[in-house]
Amino acid sequence: MIMQTIKASVVKFAKDEDGLTIVEYAVAGGLITVAVVAAFTLLGGVVDTRIRAICNAIIPGTC
Repeated sequence: MIMQTIKASVVKFAKDEDGLTIVEYAVAGGLITVAVVAAFTLLGGVVDTRIRAICNAIIPGTC
């Protein structure tokens, strides 16, 4: 009887798609995080240079 209960639980778990959905959201969130970090890393120097140029144009010698 216990073996049938275990088998039924395993089959129910395998057919359950809620866990898969959570994993898909976690993977998508991870990919978005990696993309944002990569964008900030690649564009960080360019943005810093532009902000410093604007700052120096407004108040020369302070940035």
